[in-house]
Amino acid sequence: MSQAAIPTFDNYIAGAWKPCRNGATFANTNPADSRETLGLFQASGAEDAQEAVDAAQAAFAAWKKTPVTQRAKVLVAAASYLEAHADRFADELTREEGKALGMARDEFLRSAQTLRFYAVEGQSYSGETFPQDDPDMVVYTQREPLGVVTVIAPWNFPVSIPARKIAPALIMGNTVVFKPSSEAPLSGLRLAEALVQGGAPAGVINFITGRASEVGPVLTTAPAVRAISFTGSTAAGEQIHRSASLTTRTQMELGGKNPLIVMEDADLDLAVDLAIKGGLSLSGQACTGTSRILVVKPVLQAFTDKLVAKVKSLKVGSGLVKGMDVGPLATANQLKSVLNYIAIGKGEATLLCGGEQLTDGDYAHGYYVSPAVFGGVTQQMRIAREEIFGPVLAIIEVADYADALAQANDTEYGLSAAICTRNARYAHAFAHDIESGTVKINRTTTGNLINAPFGGLKRSSTSTFRESGRGGLEFYTQIKTVYRGC
Repeated sequence: MSQAAIPTFDNYIAGAWKPCRNGATFANTNPADSRETLGLFQASGAEDAQEAVDAAQAAFAAWKKTPVTQRAKVLVAAASYLEAHADRFADELTREEGKALGMARDEFLRSAQTLRFYAVEGQSYSGETFPQDDPDMVVYTQREPLGVVTVIAPWNFPVSIPARKIAPALIMGNTVVFKPSSEAPLSGLRLAEALVQGGAPAGVINFITGRASEVGPVLTTAPAVRAISFTGSTAAGEQIHRSASLTTRTQMELGGKNPLIVMEDADLDLAVDLAIKGGLSLSGQACTGTSRILVVKPVLQAFTDKLVAKVKSLKVGSGLVKGMDVGPLATANQLKSVLNYIAIGKGEATLLCGGEQLTDGDYAHGYYVSPAVFGGVTQQMRIAREEIFGPVLAIIEVADYADALAQANDTEYGLSAAICTRNARYAHAFAHDIESGTVKINRTTTGNLINAPFGGLKRSSTSTFRESGRGGLEFYTQIKTVYRGC
């Protein structure tokens, strides 16, 4: 396969696009066709990371004093830039990460909405005034920015996740060093580019690519870094959390093993739709994706038959192809990991359909696997306990609501959970009983509003500060209490 000259993309530090100091680059390839290279990105080192942190620190004092209305204008202008280029950027996102073109475009538009939301909400987020007995004194709190914050984002939502981290940080007066995933750096670059085009002053937003092992230690332990917002694996999040200093805040959105409970009164067609949309959209590569389906015995066979028939009808292919249902996995390593878990599942449970690497014809140069459904799964099996992050669904038989709840909660994770039922009592009880930060009733485990808080319980999060909504602003501010005599 021939292609045009491969472009090289730089870091953005202190108001300038520049290569890394060691001159090394890495390739960003198309998971649907690994012969296509979208671009070369900077394989930055510790010195580059320190330069980015220093630039953010140097810009902080002026940005902190910039009127909030001016900071809001930057976000609004950046949102307009993303909207104006949504079609082109969506094509790039599909080609570098694999998701369907429509989903990619929606991600850019959603990210623009996020920027606009925080441009408005950040202008009314302030402190409180407290009543007290002294008529000659006023007591109030004021919220102030922290300083330099680092944003470390994943590849599965390479625009919307960093947008919901960066926007509240900037509107509250912080400066940012943004490191995207090396598996989807181009889409992250477009977000940084939008902020630059929107008028962010030099040093306010800094963009750096490279291996986490090379730049991560600086971005997480440099004395100037006052906060770290990270989305990724629980293991990586724990490492960052342990390495951060006492005075550095951490916000971690980590792994999940998200259940969907199907009750005896459920609309089974709806339940199948929820399982497929929640578990197989984005090829199962969502932290909130459905991976365990707990079905009460009276409807187990009927649900299983419907689910398997529907999964077998799904179309696997490139996200650029109209009508595609399941795209490629994002990387060769992800494909290898998912195939390994499917092999483990074959030894533990019964493979009802799928689970094959696709290599013929249009699949020859991509990271494709047919979506897998396992039956006869028990909660003790590895495919029921470990995060697979791929198109693999595990059906678990349960006796009743109490049994379903107990097994749903029998996990180290607590990110998202759903129930499919027509019974108001089940729905009400589930909202209270489930150990999960996000609770869905007759809805998919995936998806969250930009104006509602998002975060997990247990080992899915640090359980400190939430993302999204007005709660997302809290993480990036510190409170001073002022006693002023009149």
